[in-house]
Amino acid sequence: MIRTGMAATLVAGAMVASMATAQEKVTFGTNWKAQAEHGGYYYAVAEGIYKKYGLDVTIRPGGPQVNHNQLIAAGKIDFNMGSSLNGALNFLQNKIPVITIAAVFQKDPQVLICHANAGADKLSELKGKTILISSGARTTYWPWLKAAFGYTDDMIKPYTFNPGPFLADKNVCQQGYVTSEPFKIAELTNVAPVIHLLADNGYDTYSTTIEVVREVAEKKPDMVQRFVNGTIEGWYGYMYKDRAKANALIKTDNPEMTDAQLAFSHKELLARGIVDSGDTKTMGIGAMVDARWDSFYKKMIGAGVFPAGMPIKEAYTLRFVNQKVGM
Repeated sequence: MIRTGMAATLVAGAMVASMATAQEKVTFGTNWKAQAEHGGYYYAVAEGIYKKYGLDVTIRPGGPQVNHNQLIAAGKIDFNMGSSLNGALNFLQNKIPVITIAAVFQKDPQVLICHANAGADKLSELKGKTILISSGARTTYWPWLKAAFGYTDDMIKPYTFNPGPFLADKNVCQQGYVTSEPFKIAELTNVAPVIHLLADNGYDTYSTTIEVVREVAEKKPDMVQRFVNGTIEGWYGYMYKDRAKANALIKTDNPEMTDAQLAFSHKELLARGIVDSGDTKTMGIGAMVDARWDSFYKKMIGAGVFPAGMPIKEAYTLRFVNQKVGM
């Protein structure tokens, strides 16, 4: 006689075996060149996790000349890596039927980087300083910084993704990712810069989300669920297990990536709770909650980025997350 728990295990095993025999091809577009910030996806490929879920996943790296937002909207890729909830709300505002189905990063890695001993130890102390930001930042976190800390547009100068202007002037701050630019700056100067993680100062967007066309989520929910589950398991693996195979794939897709940068990025992802913090501790990696979406949307209304009255629940679904997968 088979016990109930054992029977359930056997059925689940049979389902996985069945899925593994018929590999469904899926393309996932990332937001930049391969890096540790994409580690969970590469881990799921390298360790056969997606394959276990019956998926043959191709990771399509992003870059300066790649617009995956357009490709997902046009149905040219199956899943897309969203940057922040600003992108999801832009889709909604423009009536583009792309929805968010998981939030891999509970904290946006976006930072402002300043020089040590330059009177810039708090975000409130940056008023009047020159801050180098990209054009994209002007419509995302910069309006929030203006509303929250009284910054003004005359503080802005263009960020060209070159640390030279920052290094040349101690009164200048610049944008960056906590997992990337601080490492390069410290390498060049042998001095750790001052880092302001916007997520720890009230900028509560989710980041590195998974997006899909609404029709796909409705018509192929099983495939979507398998991709989300495989991704979540991949991120648990990348965060807490041996990353060697995943890192090798990352370096294959991005030959400029170094082991030192990968190690630094992983350390910051862990230390800052970028992936695994807050709601993920009870609901699993990828978690999302209505209250968080509502909080961020209200901040963007206050910053003048989006109008009040948008039906924001149409921008996402909780159907595929909060199931403790991988825990």
